[in-house]
Amino acid sequence: MNYDPDTFAKASGHPDWEATMNEEYHSLLANDTWDLVPLPKGRKLVRCIWVYRTKYGPDGKVDKHKARLVAKGFSQVEGIDYTETFSPVAKMNSICLVLSLAASFKWEVPQMDVKSAFLHGDLHEEIYMEQPIGFIQTDSSLVCRLKKSLYGLKQAPRAWYAKMDSFLLESSFSRCHSDNTVYTKKVGKSLIILVLYVDDLILTGSDPNLINHVKSSLKRKFEMTDLGHLHYFLGLQVLQSKEGISLSQSKYACDILRHFHMEDCKPAPSPFQSGVKLSVSCTSPEVDATLYHQLVGKLLYLTHTRPDLSFAIGLVARFMQNPCESHWKAAKRILRYVQGTVQFGIHYSAEAAPLLVGFTDSDWAGDPDDRKSIASYVFTLGSGPITWACKKQGAISLSSAEAEYRGAIEASKEALWLRQILSEFGFQQQHPTTLWCDNQSAIQLCKDPVQHQRSKHIELHMHFIRKLIHDHVLEVQYSSTDDQVADIFTKALTEAKFTKLRFMVGVQEVVTKGG
Repeated sequence: MNYDPDTFAKASGHPDWEATMNEEYHSLLANDTWDLVPLPKGRKLVRCIWVYRTKYGPDGKVDKHKARLVAKGFSQVEGIDYTETFSPVAKMNSICLVLSLAASFKWEVPQMDVKSAFLHGDLHEEIYMEQPIGFIQTDSSLVCRLKKSLYGLKQAPRAWYAKMDSFLLESSFSRCHSDNTVYTKKVGKSLIILVLYVDDLILTGSDPNLINHVKSSLKRKFEMTDLGHLHYFLGLQVLQSKEGISLSQSKYACDILRHFHMEDCKPAPSPFQSGVKLSVSCTSPEVDATLYHQLVGKLLYLTHTRPDLSFAIGLVARFMQNPCESHWKAAKRILRYVQGTVQFGIHYSAEAAPLLVGFTDSDWAGDPDDRKSIASYVFTLGSGPITWACKKQGAISLSSAEAEYRGAIEASKEALWLRQILSEFGFQQQHPTTLWCDNQSAIQLCKDPVQHQRSKHIELHMHFIRKLIHDHVLEVQYSSTDDQVADIFTKALTEAKFTKLRFMVGVQEVVTKGG
């Protein structure tokens, strides 16, 4: 395995790294990133470093070598070198929502990449940086007074987002209030949707000619690479076909298995055995916490296309502070399940209508340590899930009805957000969004205060779901436990039930590029 160099000395002398360093340096000069000036008295100098990365494609082959000049932003002083640092990025559920719509309407989804995106951001503070090693000018006493943003600076992501946001608004795009990194543009009956994730963006819409026009205007403003149809985005493998759009992380899953030497392990039929309970008060020996953190951290990212893993990974993540042998075995059982389902992912069918449907469920007092309930929800649009969650409730519920009711409240918040963003896209939901729940008492609590003596202790703000139902935004319907899709997010199930609900939630074997 080839490791990336961690210093300039190790990279110099290698043609690939020297070529990419020269390309990066001349790009900085062409962008007028800095002026060489003497360092003013009393000003602190920000250091810089070259960072090297080998980028791989979805097939695992080397795509390109990349060298980046990065400022050591940790030495910046708040109030002098920077003020605000927050910069929004696209939510994963927004991305899934857009892809589901594109599949339903058979829209193409092209992808573009901004070259050296942070260098386009304008700085409003005076920042002085040392000259980059290997490219020091004749007068080594001069320093770089930065005029443009640079990777590593605290305010770099915010400056870049402000630049792109300003350009898109000037180009007649509208920023979505529900997600500030999603933009829409309407020309007559044509709709364009743009999703921005730092320097990566995806486009889709009903008019290919309008999309090409937008791409041309972006290229004129920024140096961009047109990557063609979306096929690899944030580690997600994407396949667009006449049948719809498929998402998977098969390459990433294989990388995890190799990292922990589990590529040849015996597959497990489910992430957990039925009825398994893990506790912080286990008596088994402690394990290497660092290795445990690595495993859980890598698995968490896998849940972006594998909702069937959410409960199991969320459970083992609760024991990061003091992992024991029983926790480690449970985490390795998840790896064994992944080994047998590497090619699984989400498929959004082109034949499915974009109908929003939700499921909510809770496992009352499911945590054996503090007796808090595990609540979950999942929403589908068309044939596949677009957003899901599995988390422990913040308060102890005194009954299963209360636990289910609290879970329905959280699901209703997500439903409201989804309806809002769909409305901003121009897809106003004409009927109430159905939320399926398998507890009759919780459904009655949602609709009417008919059990006041049993529910008066529940916080008043929890009752806002009744207004959503009254306003015909939401309707809560009964679902039998056997068909409650959200059950897969709250507890360990039998193999048969797990397989059934996995199919119902929309996780199946898919084939994507590089898979």
